[in-house]
Formats: sequence, structure tokens, C-alpha cells
Amino acid sequence: MNCMPTLIFHKNGKTYTGEVKQGANPVVCAGIKQFPFPHLAYQCGMGKCATCACQVLAGGEHLPPPNWKEKKQLAERLDQGWRLTCQLWLEHDIELSQDIADADQGARA
Repeated sequence: MNCMPTLIFHKNGKTYTGEVKQGANPVVCAGIKQFPFPHLAYQCGMGKCATCACQVLAGGEHLPPPNWKEKKQLAERLDQGWRLTCQLWLEHDIELSQDIADADQGARA
């Protein structure tokens, strides 16, 4: 399948839209300065800090179930559609918001 997933990303009241490669990880894309760089907040990229947490607004039905890292970091926020973007590899269109995540972050390095 050669379809490139569309990522719609909301941050600070703005919306960014772009295509990512099939199987792309949003944090890896940001780290190598591809979309959604520089808008996606992230830090460790390994599911330890939850800086990259986003609320999935659309497309969540195509994602695999949360892994143990997401369960540990997000707990009850999983029920509200939150995921760690460092743990997601995109195969389908998705819409994410990090607007609320920034308020929850508090301290960042």
C-alpha cells in the first residue's frame, strides 16, 4: 500500500496538516525535522516522560491497543483518548491535539 497517512495536528489554537510516510512515528518525524516539527512537544522518545502525550481526536480506531508504557504514563487519561505519540506508528489518517497536554505538562527540560 503506497498511501501516505495524513496527520492533522492541533497546538496552541492552530492546526497543522501534512502527510507522513506509511509506518512513520510522529516523534521520529519531529526529531529529524519532518512534519510535525517544530510543533510537537517531545523529549525522551521512549515512553518514559509523557511529554509527547496527545489526545486522539480522529483515527484512533486504527491504532493498536495502548502498550504497558502508555498504561503506566497515561493511566485514566487513556479513557479520554490520550496516547503517547512516541509509541505510535501511523498507518492511517489521524488527528491529534497537544493543546491540553501543554497545560498538563508543567515542567519541561
